[in-house]
Parts: sequence; structure tokens; C-alpha cells
Amino acid sequence: MEDCLFCSIVKGDIPSTKVYEDDVCLAFRDINPLAPTHILVIPKEHIASCAELGEEHEALIGHIFTVIAKLSKELGLKDGFRVVSNSGIDAGQTVGHLHFHVLAGKPMNAKMV
Repeated sequence: MEDCLFCSIVKGDIPSTKVYEDDVCLAFRDINPLAPTHILVIPKEHIASCAELGEEHEALIGHIFTVIAKLSKELGLKDGFRVVSNSGIDAGQTVGHLHFHVLAGKPMNAKMV
């Protein structure tokens, strides 16, 4: 999508602090972190939210969670981390591109993200 913030980041039109990239997904630091470690992991393919996922996306989602596990080790998130994906306006999704927040570095409460 031309007006999608995350698609622009994937294309390199908007800079980001990348922590991981491959042919399928990109992980970068959130510019407004809610925890000491706040990484966003996104597919390079534009998918608006979890609500648009289908069986054809099973390998993609499996890959993204494998990347999240790899990053948790590389970033030393040994005390735990939270993975959140908001789907839709009522859930608090502010960018219409599927993304997963990886939050760590402090105790999490039930109302975070």
C-alpha cells in the first residue's frame, strides 16, 4: 500500500532502527517504546491485521514467531517478554499493517499495550 507507514519502512523510504531483516519480515525498534525493549516485527507483505490472516499465511506467522524467539535470545530477554498484536481500531491498532510488539525489560502489568 502506498500510504502505509510500515510499507514505507520496508521500502526504506522511512528510516528505522533495524534489529533483524530477511526476505519475509523486518524487526525494528519502536520510536515510542512502552518498555526498555520494544521491538516491532512485521511481515514485508502488506497484511492489514490478524483479521486478514488465512491458511496461506501459516508459514509466514510461524516464521515471524521463530524470528521473535531468535531475537529474544540475541537481545538477552532471559527474564521474559510479551508479544502483542492489536487487530482493529477498538483493540488499539494504530498502523494498518500486521505487526507484533515484543516488549521486555521490566515487569509487565495486564493493561500494557
